Amino acid sequence: MKEKLNQIRQSAQKDVSEIKSLDKIEEFRVKYLGKKGELTAVMKGMGALSPEERKDVGRIANEVRTFIESTIEEKKKTIADAALNARLKSETIDVTMPGKNVQHGTLHPLTKVLNDLEDIFIGMGFSIAEGPEVELDYYNFEALNIPKDHPARDTQDTFYINDEVVLRSQTSPVQIRTMEKQAPPIRVISPGRVYRSDAVDATHSPVFHQVEGLVVDKGIKMSDLKGTLEVFVKKLYGNDTRLRFRPHHFPFTEPSAEVDISCFNCGGKGCRFCKGEGWIEILGCGMVHPKVLSKCGIDPDVYSGFAFGIGLERVALFRYDIDDIRLLYENDTRFLEQF
Repeated sequence: MKEKLNQIRQSAQKDVSEIKSLDKIEEFRVKYLGKKGELTAVMKGMGALSPEERKDVGRIANEVRTFIESTIEEKKKTIADAALNARLKSETIDVTMPGKNVQHGTLHPLTKVLNDLEDIFIGMGFSIAEGPEVELDYYNFEALNIPKDHPARDTQDTFYINDEVVLRSQTSPVQIRTMEKQAPPIRVISPGRVYRSDAVDATHSPVFHQVEGLVVDKGIKMSDLKGTLEVFVKKLYGNDTRLRFRPHHFPFTEPSAEVDISCFNCGGKGCRFCKGEGWIEILGCGMVHPKVLSKCGIDPDVYSGFAFGIGLERVALFRYDIDDIRLLYENDTRFLEQF
């Protein structure tokens, strides 16, 4: 039995030298120290020995067990250290290597155009007013003198949440809210996102942006509107730009007009950009309707005002010679990097 124990020790010493992984260590432990292991089998036969032999063999068996257990712990540590060293070597950072270029973002073309528009109007004494994008039907239509049977209130044109709540189809509700809260004189612009039930194509989107302006004070005339828009257009497109007012109809202004500017690409001669007409439509405007003033608690016999609305996307398309509005929303970095 002593010889058997010595053989087990020698065999264990040989086997452990060939182990390369933690899984093999467990197999090694089970082979020698498990319930059916070689050392366990020998120790089970000690009952047949005499007391003197049992004492001597037991001592040797404990020495072999201690040897195997310590061998297992040493091998675990050796394998763990080797794995750690390999990991540290693979994860070593060469601080002398050049860093990776980080791609920095820039302002979106819509943001650039909006900043320019805001700077122009702030320079003329306007302030910026904001309002909710989820709006009451009253502010989006009724307070703006848009009757119940007006096509703009149809579900084919407007996103209704319920009968009384809509996604605003214009930023004009901000003008109503401003007039309710602030007594004249008023001079504000209201930029923001608006929603209309339009199919997506090169010139239409169900989500777009407007910048609307409002001035209310004593003695405001159509000439004040014309002068304001002339200053705005010349600052945006250059001093040679000309304006043309065409009669139009909006429920919330009277009289109303649409404004064209001379094509900044061809100077009015006619080109692809202006479709050969020499003029480009840019905004709608007019004198605030007396009914709108009255609904906001402003006496139309004392005060008058003008309003205008600019499509931000339209200005951006003109400025950067972009022929498809969808490019502004697709987040294609190849397109955005050009700005």
